[in-house]
Amino acid sequence: MPIYHKQGALPPKRHTQFRKPNGELYSEQLFGTIGFDGMSSLLYHHNRPTMVKEIVKSTDVSPKIALEKNIRSLKLVSFNAPAEDDFLAAREPLLVNSDIIIGVAAPRKSLREYFYKNTDADEMLFIHKGSGTLRTIFGQIPFEYGDYLIIPRGTIYQIDFDSEDNRILYAESYSPIYTPKRYRNWFGQLLEHSPFCERDYKLPQNLETFTDTNEHLIMVKKQGVMHEMVYVGHPFDVVGWDGYNFPYGFSIHNFEPITGRIHQPPPVHQTFETNAFVICSFVPRLYDYHPQSIPAPYNHSNIDSDEMLYYVDGDFMSRNGVQPGNISLHPAGIPHGPHPGAAERSIGQKGSEELAVMIDTFKPLMVTENALKLDDGDYYKSWLDK
Repeated sequence: MPIYHKQGALPPKRHTQFRKPNGELYSEQLFGTIGFDGMSSLLYHHNRPTMVKEIVKSTDVSPKIALEKNIRSLKLVSFNAPAEDDFLAAREPLLVNSDIIIGVAAPRKSLREYFYKNTDADEMLFIHKGSGTLRTIFGQIPFEYGDYLIIPRGTIYQIDFDSEDNRILYAESYSPIYTPKRYRNWFGQLLEHSPFCERDYKLPQNLETFTDTNEHLIMVKKQGVMHEMVYVGHPFDVVGWDGYNFPYGFSIHNFEPITGRIHQPPPVHQTFETNAFVICSFVPRLYDYHPQSIPAPYNHSNIDSDEMLYYVDGDFMSRNGVQPGNISLHPAGIPHGPHPGAAERSIGQKGSEELAVMIDTFKPLMVTENALKLDDGDYYKSWLDK
């Protein structure tokens, strides 16, 4: 992300000697992206971060595809996905392509028995239910209902939950997740017209530093395979770091809606982007104020992208029969828009209280076996007159 941050102790100049009180060198690590050209941070470890003792086993966790080529609009009842004690076992991949995995999870227990690292993908965790603390090599990030957590690939982390009632929408992105270019100047600072600013970020704090050389289990995901690896030395042994590449949080409640006299197109809701998809936040907002405006969105054709909407809370003005936790998929190739009666119903209304997360992908999404178990079966017919 394009903002500088630091934690802990640092030498005055990078790539120079930085010694422990006993005279030994700390171990410097460049944590970077896109070769040496993307955003990066420099971390200083008490132990060497390279000490792999054993690879216990490797398990294929690739999503099981049910529909590779899908034209049917779907409504998935994600709250029917079973809760699991384990954080990773709780993950249910639902919609996937070569750029992204979109899924839901209902973990009951904190992730404390092992550490986790996704080496393939940046992760976005949207917290629908629950609260707690994301614990990482960069420090801690408290989170609560409505928070996005953006975790760059390669970040080692654990999660503490405050209760057992947790619901998460997640996305694994094979491209880095950024703030939208049109919100930033050429230095990377968010501009005045951006619907959020750097003050809204939840940055890592309370850096934890453990210096033991005991064995620790890290679950490492690479190329759709989960590897159980034993490292010597605690993963959270960083004494200091600085740079631009690190996890952070952002609350959907801090997204300031962009409104107008007539209906605004979906890009005004954009919150994050990659070169393969965008993530948008629909938040409470005033409706259009032209005297002849129709607040409900106009029918539109997804010619170039599949659209997924995750309904979080509030009144979903343009839809009939959707509930919190429902997911709708609108495939490219067919038009969609407000349900019957929604356009007329919206006229004269002053505002919306909806909360929703939208992911538009530039490649078609395949449907997993897990998704079909949550499908209501008839959503594609819901635009017919009754």
